[in-house]
Amino acid sequence: MQTVENDIFKALADPTRRAIFERLARDGELTVRALTDHAGVSQPAVSKHLRVLKHARLVNDRHEGRETHYSAQPLALAPIRDWMSLYGAFWKERFDQLESLLKRMDQ
Repeated sequence: MQTVENDIFKALADPTRRAIFERLARDGELTVRALTDHAGVSQPAVSKHLRVLKHARLVNDRHEGRETHYSAQPLALAPIRDWMSLYGAFWKERFDQLESLLKRMDQ
């Protein structure tokens, strides 16, 4: 079974998807057409990337007439932040131990 973190990592592993997510986070809600104009890939490719981002809960969509508007959901990155903080504490402890060892070796 996949975890939420895996879905987020997989979604953001692709540079085009990361760029789409970052653009939505920076510029706010945009249509598929507006995203396609700056993505450097075709509209079907942008739509496919948006489906992956939506599956990972990184974007929401809103339908208005024939257009679909997408918006970033930055709070969806919370599981990754939590995961990173866990390992940040782990590595800080390891570096502190290494520093202590190096000081003892210098004496």
